[in-house]
Amino acid sequence: MLQSLSKRDLLARTLDVTGGGRALLAVGAWDGILILNYHRVGDSSQSLFDRNLWSATDADFDQQMEMIAKQFDVIGLADFERAKHERRGRYVMVTFDDGYGDNYTNAFPILKRHGVPATFFLTTGFLDSQQVPWWDEIAWMVRTTAMPALVANRWVTAPLKFDEPNREVTIRRLLNVYKGLPDEVTDSYLSFLATTLQTGRCQKEAADGMWMTWEMIREMRSNGMTFGGHTVTHPVLANQSSAQQDWEVGECKRRLVEELGESIEAFSYPVGGRSSFNGFTRAALAMHGFRWGFTYIGGRHEHGSSDPFAINRAAIELDVTPPMFRAITTLPQFFA
Repeated sequence: MLQSLSKRDLLARTLDVTGGGRALLAVGAWDGILILNYHRVGDSSQSLFDRNLWSATDADFDQQMEMIAKQFDVIGLADFERAKHERRGRYVMVTFDDGYGDNYTNAFPILKRHGVPATFFLTTGFLDSQQVPWWDEIAWMVRTTAMPALVANRWVTAPLKFDEPNREVTIRRLLNVYKGLPDEVTDSYLSFLATTLQTGRCQKEAADGMWMTWEMIREMRSNGMTFGGHTVTHPVLANQSSAQQDWEVGECKRRLVEELGESIEAFSYPVGGRSSFNGFTRAALAMHGFRWGFTYIGGRHEHGSSDPFAINRAAIELDVTPPMFRAITTLPQFFA
């Protein structure tokens, strides 16, 4: 089994078993703000949707929150600006993207139990209309098709197989195609897959209970959770025109303010990589009064970092083992 581990995983295990991680934690091997980013919490094993969206099981998330609550200065969004300007200190923030219902049913009770505040970046259109998002719909089509493969076509240059273990690889490939498309052709791409795979489009009823409700969000807010924007429909913003981006950012903020009755100052970019936002995106955030833009690039936010619209977050995903989680929080300059 060890031969299949990456060098990064092997180093994380070594730090764990030798006690090196505990020693580094004791001496404080880093300063700054480590922002952990989650999407879903729970059991993904039987889902027909995108299983890579699950960040942790309930048990793993519980252990992770217990650990950071005991070992770090865990802060919420209200303390972010202050912590940014501290010359020293190790701060940890917890964030979630999208607004899935398990954030309320599974993650929220664990956060409360450990006294950990979290910030949830919400895709307001999904809460308002309870629809299946594009990444889950693509995964659903691949998991439910009776076709053995997708032949090369205008969208993909080589055949893609749907058997195991190729199915998960195929989902990733098709999602990456979507992420690189101009916004105006994404619906054509989804329709092509629905027709070619003979599944049709995923029915709206499949989204029942998929997303949080505004009532849930208000309850979470009353228990110390905070909220930010994540667009209306979760497009790859850099693939849109400046006018489309402006609407996604501005309308998202309008709905959040309307439902929560408070100022909304933080935004996270859908997909979140370097190519997912651009100068138009930054301008839209500034115009609509956002103070911070959070990425999905990785790393920590160092004291003195000056770009408020490119704040790094460390992705927590299902393949983050307990030793790797301890390594990420102990030595984020290498592992995050």
